[in-house]
Amino acid sequence: MAINEAKLDEFLGKAIGDLGAAMSAPLMLVGDRLGFYKELAAGALTSAELAQLTKTNERYVREWLANQAAGGYVQFDAESNKWTLSPEQALCLADPNGPVDMPGAYNIVEATFHALERTLANFKTGQGMEWGEHHACLFHGTERFFRAGYNANLITSWLPALDGVVDKLKRGARVADIGCGHGASTILMAKTYPNAFFIGYDYHGASIRTARERAASAGVGNVQFDEADAVSYAGKDFDLIAFFDCLHDMGDPVGVSRHARQALKDDGTAMIVEPFANDRVQDNLNPVGRVMYGASTQICVPVSLARRGPALGAQAGEARLREVVVTGGGFGRFRRATETPFNLVLEARL
Repeated sequence: MAINEAKLDEFLGKAIGDLGAAMSAPLMLVGDRLGFYKELAAGALTSAELAQLTKTNERYVREWLANQAAGGYVQFDAESNKWTLSPEQALCLADPNGPVDMPGAYNIVEATFHALERTLANFKTGQGMEWGEHHACLFHGTERFFRAGYNANLITSWLPALDGVVDKLKRGARVADIGCGHGASTILMAKTYPNAFFIGYDYHGASIRTARERAASAGVGNVQFDEADAVSYAGKDFDLIAFFDCLHDMGDPVGVSRHARQALKDDGTAMIVEPFANDRVQDNLNPVGRVMYGASTQICVPVSLARRGPALGAQAGEARLREVVVTGGGFGRFRRATETPFNLVLEARL
């Protein structure tokens, strides 16, 4: 078979870049957990200075810095022999409360390697893996990575895009956050709208315990967290029911939608935030789609299949979600309220 040398070189360039990224993934976690990014964001440092500030070994730190600079994650000034982060790098790497938290995403990557043997078995058997069976770093990483998106968009963009919801929240709405995890979205809304009352539901008991701790630490009194799955929570008469990046994971998304419809007031709203996806596979074959399909293969699809669900996947797309919510769940109105490069924000009403 004839080999096109130019195409071979192009592919190998891409593969080497990916290999470098994969090899550097644990070092992202090192930089986050040992405080390297935080110190570099404060100012230029030599490797010795960074090691002294973080109480680590200079030789390891020097090698780490070279790896990070080679990947474009750290800046190096050869004349002064100092390393630093640009403002843009610092925003993404050193501020866990900012609009982007890349190290948080690498906790999710870490979780996929913990689950590798189960993933291999799932491919052979078609079985799944419950959310709670994953390593705890998945829950921590999910909270961090998605919290950044909520900080950037939830209050300023997503909720205002819903018809009349912000006014209700200001007056004192009743809200359910389904699949709330560690409660990042629930607590953010509760802090912003003190007249409203929020209930976070999740079937993972350990996450609910963490959410309660987070709420207590934040001093938020208008929120509670209950352990319940998405088809059996007992709350009723909600003005808003929110699903943040979780409906596609559900074992029975139609049943989840139907239950939400019954739990809403007649003039209530369901907000469904999902990973951005087009309806055709070929339109999702891009860098964002690659990340989403990767996470979906190892996390989202197994969670649904563990409960014999349809495994919508993280790239389900708006048309499929409309079918679940409107045709299956019985909602009468459905629209795309807004979007980001990473999210679809969908509104459903009775």
